Amino acid sequence: MKFKKGDSVIVIAGKDKGATGTISSVLPAKNKVIIDKVNVAKRHMVARGKNTKSEILEKPMPIHASNVAINQGGKPSKIGYKVDKKGNKVRIAKKTGAEI
Repeated sequence: MKFKKGDSVIVIAGKDKGATGTISSVLPAKNKVIIDKVNVAKRHMVARGKNTKSEILEKPMPIHASNVAINQGGKPSKIGYKVDKKGNKVRIAKKTGAEI
């Protein structure tokens, strides 16, 4: 998976197309990411006893990684890899060639 927690991304497909946000968690086994305040679903919590209240919670749901692109200066870009002079593998934005 090329995305990491904390990356600034743009949604490029689906109902939230054009939305931007930061990745809060990555699910590499399912090839999905969870982005703050994007693809939000409402979940109803039932009261469990006298001290708790019923409420509606908003929960961000996972988005497939293929529907997300890295945000490079307000424009979406794919992520690639390059080996630098020290021999370290670094992530780069394919559109600009800049390191991420």
